[in-house]
This record gives sequence, structure tokens and C-alpha cells, in this order.
Amino acid sequence: MGSSTQQRGSVLTQKVQYPPTRAVAVEDDYHGTRVPDPYRWLEDLESKDTADWVAVQNGVTDRYLAQQPIRAHFRRSIQRLWNFPKTNIPLIEGGRLFYRMNTGLQLQSPLYMRERLTAPPTLVMDPNLIWPDATTSLATFAPSPDTRHLAYAFARGGADWQTIKIRSLRTEQDLADEVNWMRFSGLSWTKDSKGFFYSRYPEPPAGKVREAALSGHALYYHVIGTPQTQDRLIFTNTANPAWFVTATLTEDGRYLLIATSKGSDNNNRLYCVDLRDPEKPHLGGAVRPIVEADDAEFAPIGSQGSTVFLRTDRLAPNRKIIAVDLDDVDPASWRTIVPESPHAIENATLAGGRMFIEYLVDVNSRLAMFDLGGRSRGNVALPAVGSLSGFMGREDSDLLFYAFTSHLYPTTVFAYDISSGTSTGFEAAKPPVDVDRYETIQSFAISKDGTRVPFFLTARKGLAKDGNNPTMLYAYGGFSVSIMPGYRPDVPAWLDLGGIWITANLRGGAEYGEAWHQAGILEKKQNVFDDCIAIAELLVKERYTSPARLGIMGGSNGGLLVGAVMEQRPDLFAVALPAVGVMDMLRYDRFTGGQAWVTEYGTAQDPAQFPTLWTYSPLHNLKPGTCYPATLITTADHDDRVVPSHSFKFAAALQAAQGCDRPVLIRVETGGSHNFRSTDKRIAELADEWTFTAVQMGLEATARLE
Repeated sequence: MGSSTQQRGSVLTQKVQYPPTRAVAVEDDYHGTRVPDPYRWLEDLESKDTADWVAVQNGVTDRYLAQQPIRAHFRRSIQRLWNFPKTNIPLIEGGRLFYRMNTGLQLQSPLYMRERLTAPPTLVMDPNLIWPDATTSLATFAPSPDTRHLAYAFARGGADWQTIKIRSLRTEQDLADEVNWMRFSGLSWTKDSKGFFYSRYPEPPAGKVREAALSGHALYYHVIGTPQTQDRLIFTNTANPAWFVTATLTEDGRYLLIATSKGSDNNNRLYCVDLRDPEKPHLGGAVRPIVEADDAEFAPIGSQGSTVFLRTDRLAPNRKIIAVDLDDVDPASWRTIVPESPHAIENATLAGGRMFIEYLVDVNSRLAMFDLGGRSRGNVALPAVGSLSGFMGREDSDLLFYAFTSHLYPTTVFAYDISSGTSTGFEAAKPPVDVDRYETIQSFAISKDGTRVPFFLTARKGLAKDGNNPTMLYAYGGFSVSIMPGYRPDVPAWLDLGGIWITANLRGGAEYGEAWHQAGILEKKQNVFDDCIAIAELLVKERYTSPARLGIMGGSNGGLLVGAVMEQRPDLFAVALPAVGVMDMLRYDRFTGGQAWVTEYGTAQDPAQFPTLWTYSPLHNLKPGTCYPATLITTADHDDRVVPSHSFKFAAALQAAQGCDRPVLIRVETGGSHNFRSTDKRIAELADEWTFTAVQMGLEATARLE
């Protein structure tokens, strides 16, 4: 690591000239409180004025970053670190394995198939040939049970809107079928391989595809070779049109399980359709309720005959596994198979006559095995201390595939032989980095109310606690999402410059079960910000770093977190990197799927909930003249989940409010969405984030990975 007082001084005194952003006289009345919204016009994502504003802002940002010599270092280093094969967990169908694998720097990961575990892979489809500019993503896929056809969905710009096509695996040609407006849905084939279930919305209004509020989610069945207009409506929640509707088939193909939920929390209703004969499914069967209480999660994990196994947090905030006989769904007849324990259940599935359950033990994964009666059959030995990023199997197969990772263990897929109890690497590859130079430690901070909050610290071995280490704190804190130990290929480029990488496990997540989630939502959202601040303060107190060398980053709900924390404690951070953030907490539920987040945040339409949102909404809590951290806001033009107007308005407001010369920039990716970037664009975006951070902290590229 190197630093230069002269360089650092020039950065802090170099004032960026921002293009003027027009302010308009718009106000809203929230229960007697008048709230101005001067940048409302930036919500019109289709207007020329907005497009021009984005182009000018992107130009300012790119010119600023292009002047920084360290940018080339990060681009080169991250590209090198990224260049190793990466594989997804295989899906087993008809005895064949289907999976995506990237050789390293391919813009998207092609889809491969193996006839069996030890057979060589064959290419099924390559999205890089179909969409060479990588502005359309291969979003999901599902082979038919007879493996003659592949249903796949693509998304323009990687948006949440998806279009389904069907490909013949014999001719490698697409059929004429095209199914539009799928969103928040999987693809479930019937056992006869003649069609599949999927969920979609009505076509949105013209010109409002990326921003219109969503309503009318419904489950349909599509028959191969027929137009979408003939698709059969199976279920829609007519009484609650804003609710989600999703479905899955039991592995034997007999029962269709339909879930409908109000929002992004875990609570759901569950229904069942008996298709009778899987080879000749009766699609007109009655939709029968299993549970309609709206007070808990009921997630199917597998079945045996008419018995469905469910993961639930009903009267069990750490979750348990129950069995429900679909011929007798009275709750009095439900059986607890695996009771709640002190450790939260994260995921579970059935495979090879066994039940596999992932427990979280102080934010590390433990994979336990049970028989279907709930008797313990030991644990699956994982490669190290770390986390599972997923696992999958079939009830009729002796293979369980799981993906393991940690901060210093690149994500690797393993095939676990249930009969022998052994794990074998699947398409395993070694990344171009010596992780033995680094170490990860877990520590805990004490939040404002006395809660013990865990975090992980990764850095080079022999770290000096002199208060001078450049440090980046990553956090999320919401929607029951557990931030588990995981490898990021870009992080070693930061560590090699003497940087520290922190991942925080704030309330609002599920690291300690549903109670941990509930402690960080609605009127308790401030707990999440307090947790993050407590970790930052501990890092300074323990002399890992100082406010002049501390940054904070997060995306989506984590972008909201960054915005709120940088405003509540601008003195604590040098750099803020809010990505695709929810920044306008008063209007978020008016766009796309924002209504689904009301269960997490509340809504400004409710007079009882408005004051809480008004207190922390990043767009509304900027104080002009305050010296805020240097801020690089990132978003994407096709983000139709957290619409980019959140970031546009926040950038304009922060540029106007900034009370010192620390830069406030926004970077808007083209041909990208909330979660999708082609590999080259993802590397470029990460390099720019690290460049911006390093410049503010006065770092030079004196360390070399090459």
C-alpha cells in the first residue's frame, strides 16, 4: 500500500463542477406535512430531459474517473482475478445434468448438459452467440421431464420482465412459441412434458414498462405449440390483485402447490391442485386451500405421496419442518418433523430419501441430514468454515449438489453422494490468487440498544492496527436476507493495496431467524442503521481504520442503508457507495413492485407510518451545507425493480446539498438492471467503485497482484 500526501490533498481540494439540475415547484401533502419534490421530473424514465440529464451526469463521472491513474490498475487487476471458470449448481432432469458455466470472462454463462455425472459436457445454448452485445440476459431455464425441450426465459437489459421461448433439444432450434410478461416466476413442467406453469402480469401501459405499478399477478399453463392467448388461467388472487402468485409441482407431478403473498416478507397462503394422473394431468381441478392465515411462511421443500414437507416459522421464529397430508390439511393433523432449534434454518430440501437442512450457526452454514421421520443422520462435512450459496437434489437421485464459499474460498460446486457420504468437486477451478496471504476473523459490535451484532473482517495477514488501513464496510440489513461469508473476485484487488473488507450482519436479515428480521423492519428500521454505525465506530475505536479511511457500500435495500447512515453520521465515513438504492421512502411504493415492500418499510400513505419513513428517507434528510462523504451512486437504465429515478433524484439533491469539495457523482449503466451486468460491464463498474474509493483515501497502485 502506498499513500501520497500531495495526491490526497489535490483530491480533496479539487471541486467537481456539476451540471445544473432543474428544480420544479412540486409539493405533496402527507397528512398535513407538506413535502417538496423538486426533482419529480426525473421520475419520467422515458423523457428526453431525463435521458439528457443522465448523459451529462455520466460524462462528468467518466471524465473524473478517467483522470485517476489507479483506475487502470483496478481494471487490470479485477479482470485478471475474475478470469477463472465458474459453475452453477446443476439441475437434474431425466437423469441428465443441466448447468451454466463461464470459462472466466465470457459476457454471459452458456448452458451445458451432461448425460450423467461423469460424462463430458455438451453445449445446449450460448447466450453470447444469441445476444452478442449482452444487453439481453438468459434469465432462467427448465428442461422438460422427457428432456426433449427446454423452456428458457430472456430479459432485455436483464430486467425483471421476461419472455419465454421453447427450444427443441434434438434440433437445437426454437419453436414458434413466445410467452410474454413473465415476472417473479419459475417454470414448472407437467410430467407429460406437454406444457408448463408460469406466472405473469397483464401487459403494462405503453411507455411505462419500466415504472408502472404492478397488479394482477396470475398463474397460467402454457401448452407447447399454442399461442399465449390460449394459455389457461389457473389462479389469481382477485381479492388482492397486488399480491404475488407463484407455483411449483411436486416431483412426482401430481400436486400443484400455489403460494400467494402480500409482499416481500416470508408470510404466504398455500393452496393445492390435485392433477390426479401426472401423465394425463387434470388442469381443471379445484384449487383447495392448505393454509390462509397470513401469519407465517409455508415453503414446500419436497413430498412423499400425498404428504408435503414444509419449512415454516409458524410459532417457530427459527423455523421448523412440518409434514402436511394433502388429504387432511386441518392444522391439528400437521406433524412436526424437525422441531425448531436454537439455530435458524436457512434452507432445506429432500433428496435421495433424506432431508437436508442448512442451519446458521453464528453466520456460518451447517448442513444436517435427517430421514423423512425427522431422525438425525449426521452432518455433511463441508470443505471449511463458511457458507452454502445453495443446494439442490431430487428425491429419486442419490446426488445432492451444493455450492460452498467463504470470504477466502471461491464458490465451488460439489456433488455429494448420499449413499457413500462423500463430496466431489464439480467443474472445480482454482482462481488466480493466493488466498493464503489473507485471513478472515469474526467479531461483534454492541449496538445502541445493547444488541450484539456480528461482522467479518478480511485483510492481509499481519495487519497493523494503526488507524490508517483503508476499509470498506458492506451491509444490507433487510428483507430476511442473510449476508453470509462469500467470495468476491474483486476484493483481493482491494486487499492487496492494504485494504480491509468488512461484511456486516445487521438486523433486518435472517442470520438469527425471523426475530432478527422483525427487529429491523417498519418502526424498528433505525435498529439497522444503529447496528451499522456501531460496527463502524468499533473499527475506528479498535484502530483498524479512521473516518478518513472508512467507506460504506450496499445495494438495493443496502443502498437505502448507505444513504441513511451517511446522513446520520457524515463524520464517520470518507466514502459512500449506494447502489440501486431505495432513496425516496415516501414514493417508492408507487413504482413497479414497490407495493410488495410495504410489509418491510410501511407506507407514507398511512398516517401512522409516515413519520418513521420521513425520519430516515435519504432523499428527504439531506441538510444543505453539511460535508457529506464522497459519494458515487450507481444504478442501471433497465432497473425495473428499484427504478433508477430513486438514484437520479438523490444524486441531484446531494449535489445541491453538499457543503464541501468531496465529490458527488452518479454512474448509470446502460443495458443493465437491478442484478444483471454482463461480465465486462460488471468488472468496469467494480473498478470504478474501487477507483473512486481509493482516490478519496489517497491510495496509489504501489502494490501489484501480477
